[in-house]
Amino acid sequence: MSATLFERLGGTEKITQISADIVDLHLSNSAIANRFADSDINKLKKTVSEFFITGTGGPNLYKGEDMRAVHKGMNISAIEFVAVLDDALEAMQKNGVAQREQEEVLFVLYSMRNDVILV
Repeated sequence: MSATLFERLGGTEKITQISADIVDLHLSNSAIANRFADSDINKLKKTVSEFFITGTGGPNLYKGEDMRAVHKGMNISAIEFVAVLDDALEAMQKNGVAQREQEEVLFVLYSMRNDVILV
């Protein structure tokens, strides 16, 4: 049986680090930093980590709303969406994630586009 994406990414500890790095990159990304100005950063990192762990086949930790509900009314642009993907890619590269797993994560994230960019 092949390993899950969760396992291939390095499990909870590694995904938690990648998630924290993604949030840190968002905070310094001029295209989207303003979206997080009033956020509780520690809570955001925890939520992103739980979502990432659950979404890659790890323990079902995520108890938050679905992507459509979370992003409703935010008027997120395509440019902002790509900025998030860019930050995710940079965080994975920083953490030594292999090319195949980077591609799989980006595919999953991109598949959520219509639930994030609501028209």
